[in-house]
This record gives sequence, structure tokens and C-alpha cells, in this order.
Amino acid sequence: MNQPVKHIVFDIGKVLIHYDPHLGFADIIPDDEERRWFLENICTHDWNLEQDRGRTWEEAEALLIGMHPERADHIRAFRKNWHRMVPHAYEASVAILERLVADGHDVTMLTNFASDTLREAQLRFPFLTISRGVTVSGDIGLLKPDIAIYEHHAKAFDLEPAATLFIDDSAANVEGARAAGWQAVQFTSAEQLKADLRQAGIEI
Repeated sequence: MNQPVKHIVFDIGKVLIHYDPHLGFADIIPDDEERRWFLENICTHDWNLEQDRGRTWEEAEALLIGMHPERADHIRAFRKNWHRMVPHAYEASVAILERLVADGHDVTMLTNFASDTLREAQLRFPFLTISRGVTVSGDIGLLKPDIAIYEHHAKAFDLEPAATLFIDDSAANVEGARAAGWQAVQFTSAEQLKADLRQAGIEI
């Protein structure tokens, strides 16, 4: 039997706001196959993840431009057009977040995000500032699903791990939270999240 939930921790990308790197290149590389190749072979997920770990965009761009000088403009376009990659919030998820905060639940956020783009997102989406606080991977040099980032977050916000419920779209990140002693659910939809919260004894 799980302990009663005292703390709720939200991931951000693909839980509260949409993210799709293809959207940043739709007009720059209009051919679907070429754009897919570029994002799978040059500005890759693993390359971008290092910015979430704290590498600067200048360092990241210089690395790739050194390897692919003919693609310099496209490489620089990743950061330049980042705002296009996060076009909207998931309103139903945001409503759950806002209700939890309004009802007095202890809500924080834990995200793999570059420091600068997270602050940009907070300006565009003010609901990202209504929780008690956020741990940003790019600020501390740790990434989910490393157990250390969950331990850091719990210590920073004085959370009781076994009484903490984590919400993330990534199965690997959910398992990382469980390995750190947290309760965790994988986000697939707002309706499923409501059901998961209800299962944890929290009515929305």
C-alpha cells in the first residue's frame, strides 16, 4: 500500500506544454524526409539533451558547425526557432495543475530543460510559475532519469520521497522516480491523469 500523497511533482514538456522540434524547421527544411534526417543525424535528441544538462548553445552550435559547416544556418536555427517548437499548452493538463495549486496541494516541477529556454517558456506560459518551485536540469547539471536529480529535488523542496507523486510522459523518467523511492505515473492524457490522481486519493 502506497503512503498518502503529500507532494505532487509535474514534468513540463509533453505534460503541460507541447514540444516538437520539427515545428522549428517546417519552413526552413520543408521536405519531410530531409527534415527528419537533419533532426536524426545533426541536431539530434542526444545533442539537444546536453543543453538540458547545462551545455551552452554557443558550445553546442560550435561543435556541430565544426562537423557540418555547410549546415551552419540550419544548426543555429534550432535555438533561434525554439519558440516555434513549443506552440501551445495542454489546457486540460494546465487546468489540473491550477486546481491542485488552488486546492492547497504541495506542487513543484522537475524538468529536463535548458536554463534559458525554461525561463523563456515561463514568460510565455505564466502557469509554469504557480507551483512552489521548479528544478531545472540545465541549472544543476543533472538529467532525468538519473536518481540523483530526484534526490536533489526532494532535498531542495523538503519532500518525503515515499509520499511524493511524480507525473511524467516518459516511461524511463517514471521508472527513475520509482527507483528514487517516489510514487510515479506516466502521463498519457488529462483524463488518465485525473484517474491516476483519484487512485492516489486526490479528487480533481
